[in-house]
Amino acid sequence: MRILFLLSLFVLVLASKSAWGAPQYSLHDLIDIAKRENPILDVLKAKEDAARSTVITAESYLNPEIEAGSGPSKFRTPSTSTHQKQNWGVTLSQPLEFPNVRSARKAVAESRVNYAGSVTEATIINLSLQIKKAFYEVLQNEAILKIAEGDRDALNDIRGRVALRVEVGEAPRYELIKADTELIAAQRDADAAKLRIYESKLYLRGLVSKSIVDTFDVTGTLPPSDISLNMEELKDDINKSPRLKQIKASSEIAENRLRLEEKLINPGVTLKAGVDQDPDITSYRFGLSIPIPIWNQRQGLIGEAAANYRELQAQYTDQELTLRRDIEAAFQRYLIAQQQVRTFESSLLSQAESVLKVAESAYRYGERGILEYLDAQRTYRLVRKDYLASRYDYIVAILEIEQLLGMDILENKI
Repeated sequence: MRILFLLSLFVLVLASKSAWGAPQYSLHDLIDIAKRENPILDVLKAKEDAARSTVITAESYLNPEIEAGSGPSKFRTPSTSTHQKQNWGVTLSQPLEFPNVRSARKAVAESRVNYAGSVTEATIINLSLQIKKAFYEVLQNEAILKIAEGDRDALNDIRGRVALRVEVGEAPRYELIKADTELIAAQRDADAAKLRIYESKLYLRGLVSKSIVDTFDVTGTLPPSDISLNMEELKDDINKSPRLKQIKASSEIAENRLRLEEKLINPGVTLKAGVDQDPDITSYRFGLSIPIPIWNQRQGLIGEAAANYRELQAQYTDQELTLRRDIEAAFQRYLIAQQQVRTFESSLLSQAESVLKVAESAYRYGERGILEYLDAQRTYRLVRKDYLASRYDYIVAILEIEQLLGMDILENKI
């Protein structure tokens, strides 16, 4: 017995140390870690750096060209004798773009930087919202586990009292069987809740970073149920949508590309300077070269750029209409979920608790049987679970609105 007691004490100490040593993360901690260590964001940051490099390329001047040549020169003198000497020539060319071409090329590069930034912003928002949803799912599962464990303990106490009454002959045997059945169901619910907590934490860890240890805890509370949203105000913020920002940035690239193609019909001039050295004569040359757009006026490239620009404008209009529809649908889901939560909080929870207390008192005084008491216990448990499910649906509806508009609604309410 002493050895068993020491082993039990040792196991408890290890378990307590493990619990104390488990790191705890708040929602803000998890989002910050994901922003620093998520590999997808590293890829997008690399693309942003590549886009900034295109601006440097657009601002750079074209390199000069130098051409040199040498060869023999033959000529006849008055004495009809043939002489051969070496001649050479050097030509330096410097292409120069017109200022409007350089500004258009730079505008294309800068719009690509804006587009890369909009993609990164949208990805961060989507990642943060996925982390929020998984975080609140963990909290919900922990709340369900707390309910399940409370029910299990209560049913275990009931089972003990029923077993005593059966033993002394005050209650029939089937009451004990019913109590055992309910206790097994409560234990199954508790085990299922523990499994859901493990799975939701595993999914949350996969969203954040592999640097987070397998065993960790989250700290936080579910958002309040009195968050007030206004549909008209949400519609006014539609331009903040990451989806629209991304399409708008892509449209700016297409617009600037169209302007560049139009300017490239006559991009600039080429300055030339050269020297030719014959055996007895040195010649210097200065001039310029201008392309003449006769056969190719870039009609195909200009038409392609214009069509791409019109396509993106149409996509922007279509996405704006789709976004308004999605916001209205998410807002209706928010209203329905909030009404359900308020119904639970205002009446159903208290009514179920009152029924349970009445059934418990009646059972204690022998006015009702164990079956009615267990039914009341089961009903109270289901009402609380349905309440938590409604709370989670309410949170998810608000998170959908956050994702559509790129807003932090819940973060400002916690």
